[in-house]
Amino acid sequence: MPSYQLAEEEEVPRRKRAPWGVIALVLLTGLALMRNGSGEFNEGPPQPAAAAAADGRASTGTTPPKANRDPLPFSMVQRVRIPAINVDAPVTAVGLAPDGWVQTPPPEDSNLAGWFTGAVAPGEKGTAVIVGHVDNDKGPAVFYGLGSLKKGNRVEVKRADQKTAVFEIYGVEVFSKANFPGQRVYGNTGQAELRVITCGGGFTKQFGYDGNVVVFARLVDVR
Repeated sequence: MPSYQLAEEEEVPRRKRAPWGVIALVLLTGLALMRNGSGEFNEGPPQPAAAAAADGRASTGTTPPKANRDPLPFSMVQRVRIPAINVDAPVTAVGLAPDGWVQTPPPEDSNLAGWFTGAVAPGEKGTAVIVGHVDNDKGPAVFYGLGSLKKGNRVEVKRADQKTAVFEIYGVEVFSKANFPGQRVYGNTGQAELRVITCGGGFTKQFGYDGNVVVFARLVDVR
């Protein structure tokens, strides 16, 4: 199923969410993320610091932010903004490809992110997922700077209902694709949460990136 750019909410009917058991078949292995990136630049993308870990390693004040807004109803997604790393990008809907991978935005568009429609919409109760490339053959792409984010930074998601869901980051980590903690990353915490994911870790020409950078964030405001 090809990716498509989001338009007005009524033009794209709400899709039935895949049950967790089905999603887990691909997500628990870390395969349903970004296959790889190009690595075609001299310096690799920034990697998360130990102090940014969501589980509190080498850090203090690690309690996730308390949601001070009720979850929102479903809405399609239009844009994602991360002011701390100058991200302001349109969002396209992506699903699961026939081979079991999450579809990714076209790699030639370096400023495009993808919202995984098999999970909840950002702002709904549950864990929403937005993915994007770290680079392409021309250099850095939309989520190149993801690993430099810190706790307390914010992610803003503009929805088709004209509401902007604001998430506060409480963890940034890089995980090996071979040992990807799917339940921890994608599991429902009972809150409205967001995961923003791109490639990371080491890079080789043969295998691409060996890990994924994951941003953990929780809904704290609606504008």
